[in-house]
Amino acid sequence: MLYLWIKALHIMAIISWMAALLYLPRLFVYHCGAPVGSQQSETFKVMEMKLYRYISTPAMIVSWVAGLWMAWDAGWFSQGWLHGKLLLVVLLSAAHGIQGKWMKEFARDDRRRSERFFRFMNEVPALLMVGIVLLVVLKPF
Repeated sequence: MLYLWIKALHIMAIISWMAALLYLPRLFVYHCGAPVGSQQSETFKVMEMKLYRYISTPAMIVSWVAGLWMAWDAGWFSQGWLHGKLLLVVLLSAAHGIQGKWMKEFARDDRRRSERFFRFMNEVPALLMVGIVLLVVLKPF
């Protein structure tokens, strides 16, 4: 029964983490269009920081802890599909860290990247998620 509770927690954490990973670059797109120093720009800074610190980062940590616990409990560490999934989750975690870097750049009014760049980067977490879900559901190897 504990496994099912951990699995439910893992799924809820992943939903929260993915929502944040997909929404934060969208905020960056809109932030690019806000004049530096404007009320709108300052509001985006607060929204970005709260999303990253209070939703995205805790959800990532819970996803990792619950996922590793399930893999250990089920004895999956010898299975190839899990190795592939873990690689993609490491890349997703790297995307999380990069988004944090961009958030800090916006907080300093350091705008090096365009709206188009952030529109493109918004797709990276979605593509990684597709690979992760396919590996978990299909277990192809």
